Amino acid sequence: MKPEEKLKQLGIDLGTVSAPVANYVNAVRTGNLLFLAGKGPRADAHGRRPVGKVGRDFTAEQAYQHARTVGLDLLAVMRTELGSLDKVKRVVKVLGMVNAVPEFTDHPKVINGCSDLFVEVLGEAGKHARSAVGMGSLPMGIPVEIECIVEIE
Repeated sequence: MKPEEKLKQLGIDLGTVSAPVANYVNAVRTGNLLFLAGKGPRADAHGRRPVGKVGRDFTAEQAYQHARTVGLDLLAVMRTELGSLDKVKRVVKVLGMVNAVPEFTDHPKVINGCSDLFVEVLGEAGKHARSAVGMGSLPMGIPVEIECIVEIE
């Protein structure tokens, strides 16, 4: 099943792409690669982005859900840049950064929120190389930031 069909089947609405928060762009295409800028969790219904540290303010399970919303935004960027997710040949690399307390060690569990979504929507093409690392802080205090590199047709 093609990714656009899969989105419909899963009932996933990607919504609109969030704008960059500074002087950069959401994605840069070079050759058959699309480099996506880091994104943070989507805002809630009241327009507030989550703020806090994983292991103190958020559990790994809550942070997994935040990483999933980051994945939604990254998919939305891909669609905006390419016109369709069907043009994604493969997610090549994901870098997931977790704003966590020093004692927290489940960074991969958090970033699985994004990775699982990519495989759900893109199938085998969503499987990727990945790094999941802890950070002392992230912009605006967000709990997770994720960037990726995508091979395109």
